[in-house]
Amino acid sequence: MNYMEIVVIIFNILICIPTLASVTKIDYWWVRGFDFPRIQISVLIVVNIILALFFYSFSNWWSLLILIVLFLNLAYQCWLILPYTIFWKKQVIKYSGEENDNQISILVSNVLTTNRDYNKLINLIKSRNPDVFLTLESDKKWEKALSIFDEEYPHSVKIPLDNLYGMHLYSKLVLKDIEVKYLIKDDIPSIHGKIELSNGKEANIHCLHPRPPSPTESKTSTNRDAELLLMGKEIDKDAKLTLVFGDLNDVAWSRTTKLFQKISGLMDPRRGRGFFNTYNADYLLMRWPLDHIFHTSDFTLVEMAREKNIGSDHFPMYAKLNYTPRAEWKQQDLKSSKDEEDWASEKIEKGKKKNKKS
Repeated sequence: MNYMEIVVIIFNILICIPTLASVTKIDYWWVRGFDFPRIQISVLIVVNIILALFFYSFSNWWSLLILIVLFLNLAYQCWLILPYTIFWKKQVIKYSGEENDNQISILVSNVLTTNRDYNKLINLIKSRNPDVFLTLESDKKWEKALSIFDEEYPHSVKIPLDNLYGMHLYSKLVLKDIEVKYLIKDDIPSIHGKIELSNGKEANIHCLHPRPPSPTESKTSTNRDAELLLMGKEIDKDAKLTLVFGDLNDVAWSRTTKLFQKISGLMDPRRGRGFFNTYNADYLLMRWPLDHIFHTSDFTLVEMAREKNIGSDHFPMYAKLNYTPRAEWKQQDLKSSKDEEDWASEKIEKGKKKNKKS
């Protein structure tokens, strides 16, 4: 065995760690962190397969075994991210009719508290002219900058905070029964209520921004998972006219977000259309989808886009939906198993207990 073969073996073994870690239910940040860069991990596995084919002599059984393990790792990673590519069936039908009163457009933007380039977002809002826009990480300074929209967007919910979890919701459409809740942590708000569409129908809205698992935020994913799954359980599986949007600090293909979808019955317009990576705007090679717009099956998609850089570490996310009740039977939601629902209940209970103690 030569020097290069030894180096390749080491690389081959190391690249298997993310897959092995992510199949577990361990919720420490460094384990759950492997959920995010699955695209990048897949590319690195391909590189390792090429290295193995080039440098291994395949005179020993272990070299073939390592190659098989690498292919299995790649298959696992691709199976998770493939639904968010154009090679998968679209979960949400494309609406191709004319503009009408059944439509609602939504812009979601994590502005980054320290970002003071207000005009980039302001110009985007003016250009897109959404019915509703939600800002995350917005503080008093952001609130003041966005006050120019107070007249055009007369219905609003303003929660300026300096802890990176401020939240501002602005709407041209009437907001009703609005509640600011603290689902898991008493310093992390979420907005819940109803919005009246132009056709007079009322849609339920839920705006979320749970805390991510990271060494600087939370050592485990328990709080984030608990908030998402609690929200999923609170949404009736057969709910109509419901929208959930925000920075979920979780990728579309993670166990938690997929289970959130299964429990709530909500649709993800990304599926079958692309990744629409919104984070990190500063690093081209390290991006994944953290900002989401989910909806019930009685909506179809008019348009969806990741918007241009506004100076934040997140790209804004835009979607325009059409209320199309007849589409419900065509749009298939994901189904949860008994084991998954039990795991969700355990996560929620663990999150509540953890924060009750603190």
